[in-house]
Amino acid sequence: MSKFQFKQFSLEQDRCAMKIGTDGVLLGAWAPIENNPFSILDIGAGTGVIALMLAQRSNAEQIDALEIDEEAYEQSVDNFENSPWSDRLFCFHAGLDEFMKEPEDEYDLIVSNPPFYTDDFKSATEQRDLARFADAMPFEDLIEAADLLLSEKGTFAVIIPFKEEENFLATAKEYELYPLKITRVKGTATTEIKRSLLAFSRYEKIDFPIDELIIETSRHQYTLEYIELTKDFYLKM
Repeated sequence: MSKFQFKQFSLEQDRCAMKIGTDGVLLGAWAPIENNPFSILDIGAGTGVIALMLAQRSNAEQIDALEIDEEAYEQSVDNFENSPWSDRLFCFHAGLDEFMKEPEDEYDLIVSNPPFYTDDFKSATEQRDLARFADAMPFEDLIEAADLLLSEKGTFAVIIPFKEEENFLATAKEYELYPLKITRVKGTATTEIKRSLLAFSRYEKIDFPIDELIIETSRHQYTLEYIELTKDFYLKM
């Protein structure tokens, strides 16, 4: 079964190295849209799930996605075309460096679920490695791109491993991108923090919300917070 059915759209994912997972759905549901973005950019689209979730959540008229892998690019194009928001979604087949050379637009919201297995982990397939590895798109390159492409009042949102949070925040600060909110994600109440959802703006805030999201109370028993966050998307929530 390669088709993944959400409440308002469905996705094919058989050609994508990185299948739809909790990280992408979390970011798509969590990314702040209080600034009512006109234009959105998803860096490293994969299946296109984050861009599609943001099309459902927002009134943005321009939602662009960027994907370097040809198979994933073609799949996201198909998923966009088969969605209710096909007129607002567009995917570029390009790497970040190529896209940054001639930036045509600024974006009010930039999102990325970047590849991040920086440990000495290499799988048997090069395609999957490319999708999962920080050496394919180092965090600093991503932050530099956000700085270049973000509008004055724009928001930049990512999901990364918690162990990378401190380093990511420090690098973002060098580019004068400051935390807007942080949510740290745990699988259950007793497990370690696994992921950080980070949102940035160009304006430094002294006080910004830092909270914690726990996904499950036990296997397949979801917390009220997680259900509240994802219920507009998952069929069974």
